[in-house]
Amino acid sequence: MKGLIFLLAILSFGTMCWAGSQRQKRQDAVNRLDKAATILHEIMDAPDQRIPDWTMKRAMCVAVIPHLIKGGFVFGAEQGKGVVTCRTAKGWSAPAFIQMGGGSWGTQIGVEAVDLVMVFKSAKGMQKLLSSKFEIGRDASVAVGPVGRHSSENTDVKLNTMILTYSRAKGAFLGMTFDGAMVRADNASRHAMYGPGVTTRATLLGRVAAPAAARPFLDAVRGAKAHAVTLADRKSTRLNSSHLGIS
Repeated sequence: MKGLIFLLAILSFGTMCWAGSQRQKRQDAVNRLDKAATILHEIMDAPDQRIPDWTMKRAMCVAVIPHLIKGGFVFGAEQGKGVVTCRTAKGWSAPAFIQMGGGSWGTQIGVEAVDLVMVFKSAKGMQKLLSSKFEIGRDASVAVGPVGRHSSENTDVKLNTMILTYSRAKGAFLGMTFDGAMVRADNASRHAMYGPGVTTRATLLGRVAAPAAARPFLDAVRGAKAHAVTLADRKSTRLNSSHLGIS
């Protein structure tokens, strides 16, 4: 009898520890969503260094990785966790959770924290996110994205590039492509937010309802795209008026 009571006590303690761990993982996921929203707002509020409106207007997916750690001595490494949403027929999807890591070789020293935004331009880029993992540069072409609200859509960016990257460290914008980094699903965070039965694919395809905690991040993405569409419409109206001789 005492043995049974002891066993039940052990099982109960283990259950409480697991529940506490899940609550902490969910809170970490919520904090990540909030940080991603703040980063996107700050980048889009920088007039001369913002993501161009035409880029946001045509974005298929937007990923934000707050506080990506880059550093090393000769051998380099990068590690971080982020969130991503993709455009669906009903609007932007519930956020999926991703992690990014990789290594590099070269003359380097020191450590820095980088806020990274990745804009996926096409359905092919979205398909990479729907897979279990992919390597930037090898599986998905990448380029440093142009900046500035007046940046031309005809800027020198390869038409077949799947991903445009925007990164900053301590307020300074950097030109990094992050070649060789591996992007994969963050299963632990996804399970903590949505439960074990939800997949990254279902999330990004719009089959999962967005939780209330995701609202600030999704609002930031919607706001950036809505602003881009408004400016594009205004530009089109001005061009049409000019052609018609309307002042």
